[in-house]
Amino acid sequence: MPGVTPKQSDTYFCMSMRLPVDEEAFVIDFKPRASMDTVHHMLLFGCNMPSSTGSYWFCDEGTCTDKANILYAWARNAPPTRLPKGVGFRVGGETGSKYFVLQVHYGDISAFRDNHKDCSGVSLHLTRLPQPLIAGMYLMMSVDTVIPPGEKVVNSDISCHYKMYPMHVFAYRVHTHHLGKVVSGYRVRNGQWTLIGRQSPQLPQAFYPVEHPVDVSFGDILAARCVFTGEGRTEATHIGGTSSDEMCNLYIMYYMEAKHAVSFMTCTQNVAADMFRTIPPEANIPIPVKSDMMMMHAHHKETENKDNTALLQQPKREEEEVLDQDFHIEEALDWPGVYLLPGQVSGVALDPHNNLVIFHRGDHVWDGNSFDSEFVYQQRGLGPIEEDTILVVDPNNAAVLQSSGKNLFYLPHGLSVDKDGNYWVTDVALHQVFKLDPNSKEGPLLILGRSMQPGSDQNHFCQPTDVAVDPATGAVYVSDGYCNSRIVQFSPSGKFITQWGEESSGRNPQPGQFSVPHSLALVPHVGQLCVADRENGRIQCFKTDTKEFVREIKHASFGRNVFAISYVPGLLFAVNGKPYFGDQQPLQGFVMNFSSGEIMDVFKPVRKHFDMPHDIVASEDGTVYIGDAHSNTVWKFTLTEKMEHRSVKKAGIEVQEVKEAEAIVETKMDNKPTSSELQKMREKQKLITEPGSGVSVVLITTLLVIPVVVLLAIAIFIRWKKSRAFGGKGSGGLNLGNFFASRKGYSRKGFDRLSTEGSDQEKEEDDGSESEEEYSAPLPAPAPSTS
Repeated sequence: MPGVTPKQSDTYFCMSMRLPVDEEAFVIDFKPRASMDTVHHMLLFGCNMPSSTGSYWFCDEGTCTDKANILYAWARNAPPTRLPKGVGFRVGGETGSKYFVLQVHYGDISAFRDNHKDCSGVSLHLTRLPQPLIAGMYLMMSVDTVIPPGEKVVNSDISCHYKMYPMHVFAYRVHTHHLGKVVSGYRVRNGQWTLIGRQSPQLPQAFYPVEHPVDVSFGDILAARCVFTGEGRTEATHIGGTSSDEMCNLYIMYYMEAKHAVSFMTCTQNVAADMFRTIPPEANIPIPVKSDMMMMHAHHKETENKDNTALLQQPKREEEEVLDQDFHIEEALDWPGVYLLPGQVSGVALDPHNNLVIFHRGDHVWDGNSFDSEFVYQQRGLGPIEEDTILVVDPNNAAVLQSSGKNLFYLPHGLSVDKDGNYWVTDVALHQVFKLDPNSKEGPLLILGRSMQPGSDQNHFCQPTDVAVDPATGAVYVSDGYCNSRIVQFSPSGKFITQWGEESSGRNPQPGQFSVPHSLALVPHVGQLCVADRENGRIQCFKTDTKEFVREIKHASFGRNVFAISYVPGLLFAVNGKPYFGDQQPLQGFVMNFSSGEIMDVFKPVRKHFDMPHDIVASEDGTVYIGDAHSNTVWKFTLTEKMEHRSVKKAGIEVQEVKEAEAIVETKMDNKPTSSELQKMREKQKLITEPGSGVSVVLITTLLVIPVVVLLAIAIFIRWKKSRAFGGKGSGGLNLGNFFASRKGYSRKGFDRLSTEGSDQEKEEDDGSESEEEYSAPLPAPAPSTS
């Protein structure tokens, strides 16, 4: 999309792009550039003439003036997209589509409250190389189903004889509106039913792979059943194109040998109605769907009633923990901030200018002598930290831009920055929460809690851990903490509003129970507050208005602890804690799909290693910072391919033409900015692949080889001279194996491993102190509240 801002929910915008080639070509890959927080679903059509020539238009005007074939479908919560190798969609030429038309459905537009412009779209890879297998689609569609009002179960059956060359089914997509419960498709051969696919139409309506490949041959029967319910309707429901009507569609994705390929086939009849008496019982069993995975069904006739061609999308298998994504998070090895080495890093955040803000403890350390059994701080005699505890750091070169927080804190802990740039920090020794103006020398704007007084009433905290501020309402949420097990809400002015939560006990904590609520992350557009329930090794999310528990996110790979979390639109980031003795889970960071809770990626540093990663913050461009309270280090991580988030930087449809020489040529929209990193990579690739440009590969190789040859010649000459000096006899030739074998340290099994002892590898400092934060025994009951 060329930078659009929908003004009402259920808006459909369309845009078009002409194919960059006139001759026949093949689409071999698709990549979505959209966020589930912004876009409900996208459809990509192929046709010869779009309905409009404008940069974009309302899809109510239509998508194409002629036949529109669906080439691709992406839905929120939908998994990644892949095509089998050797399979392509035929476009261009005399019979293929001349235009791509993208339709984007913006469902809930609450993400556009800030009036940002959206550039969601799709990247396509084209090749002129003929593909051995051509993809096509077989559409099974009911046209005469009637659903009586109040009827509990209504079956809609479709069947046709197959009378074409063999086709190989590899994916399917189901489609109904609100009343559909389950859609199933089968191949029937000699009375035997073989499942093609079975899915709830209330799940993301993408293309899913068949569990087992299915071939369909001449004489087979293709059969499908949609199960509906008429409950809740007062009038009969018919097949139609509006959201109050219904549809019963099964899209079967297949490939055929190129010489026999047919790109599209349909079935709208039921030629073997009696056969459905033996349909497998599973066809009538509804599939449970979680509320956060359900699809919305605002609809347009152009979307589903046209002839269609579609693309495979593979769902995550239950046993897989990491999905195959377009990006992977890695440490930014050129970032010097890892060597800042402040005190124990307790908090990290980003200010409105995307600068990194670090909260650290200077020369103070939290250890076993810091508190007594009543959680009263025992080292007041040290006085407050005399150096600046808050550092503002340039995200690119790690230069310290600003510092503050001198003589204010004893044991800093949590840090967050509100939309106005104010700092919200907690101090576990003071048992207080502070609101600070980074540009003011006048002291805190607001203080919550009583200094050095632990407690559990409305005016006291007990080692509070973190703060989150709602950007829309200004509501303040405090996680409290190490010796309380609650979340406390205050008004923007600091007035107590409410609290919820209780201490967990046993191995199966209930919703709303906490064991050290350690970190908070607001998800404003859905009105949720997520809590890192540290010692229970899970994340709990609650509604901010009712405080009602929404869900738990817990994975075996978390281990026993979840220390910190951070949210950016569509993604939840987390970092776990050091494993206990005998545990297998490593210290690492996690990237999760917020809607599904599934782990998309894990990451860890290359330089140094995690010791006690204490806080995490992510930016919308996918940059992640983690602060470690034991190694006194802050790491920066970036995406190997920049994440396309809420305001996707790739505008509309991006076409990449893959030529025979494997060079990639991109046809871009005028308003599509190019990633600087990708541009640098392409420039390097250009120097290597384009003859006559830059430095020749042969020249570089020659310059590298010459010194090696010279050294080798000198060594041989010296060896020969020594041999003559001591009366050695020539052997008629030089045996290089024996020559190198005579050198000290040579192994005939290969090159010996290079020793790293005494190298410049960084030595880990160990001051001998272990933080009580991680290794403390179960805490005693909180002390009675004091006034």
